[in-house]
Amino acid sequence: MNLQAVRSIYTFEMARAGRTLLQSLISPVISTSLYFVVFGAAIGSRIQEVEGVSYGAFIVPGLIMLMLLTQSVSNASFGIFFPKFTGTIYEVLSAPISYFEIVLGYVGAAASKSAILGLVILGTANFFVDLHIQHPFMMMLFLLLTALTFSLLGFIIGIWADSFEKLQLVPLLIITPLTFLGGSFYSIDMLPPFWQAVTLANPVVYLVSGFRWSFYGISDVSVIASLVMIGVFLAVSLAVISWIFRTGYRLRP
Repeated sequence: MNLQAVRSIYTFEMARAGRTLLQSLISPVISTSLYFVVFGAAIGSRIQEVEGVSYGAFIVPGLIMLMLLTQSVSNASFGIFFPKFTGTIYEVLSAPISYFEIVLGYVGAAASKSAILGLVILGTANFFVDLHIQHPFMMMLFLLLTALTFSLLGFIIGIWADSFEKLQLVPLLIITPLTFLGGSFYSIDMLPPFWQAVTLANPVVYLVSGFRWSFYGISDVSVIASLVMIGVFLAVSLAVISWIFRTGYRLRP
């Protein structure tokens, strides 16, 4: 493996995040803090507890997951889209580096940035609510697997998109709505039976539920189902990326 090439891509992408610290770190933290103020104070005054957990603490895993999904996709999609947009992607493709190493560099950087952001938001949440993580190992596992999986999805979107408008299409119109409707701010047990069944068709439910279980030991679906769902996402994303490089889809002029 060409570790020097992987390290070069990874270092460049991480350095770009450092140059745009306001956008990549401070802005998401401020947005999350506003969610705590609005949902924790306004709604929390009416919903004291959910399954024995205070509402302010209950929404913490959902808020972290919301930012994790959107930022993973955004970081990875822009990271590969910008070289493609400027034409410098052909220098990377012609270099003595394999497709696996290219993906490892770009996706590894995007997943690292998203995971760091998730941990920063977790630390920020301690200023608002009293948090107790029952399963810290599983919490980190869900955090890293989700960041990796959706960074792979973002990489696919970055290759598929041929304009900045398309780059924002999937995160804004698909991922964010699915996250809001995936039990980030409520338990699906609070819904009528029909809507509970409909909600279970939302794949984000399994991610949020498993992540919340790692905090409080409560979940809307089984933890095994959550892990299987992440595994399916990961396998499908890897298969699509393999097909993209094998066929040259949106990479060859």
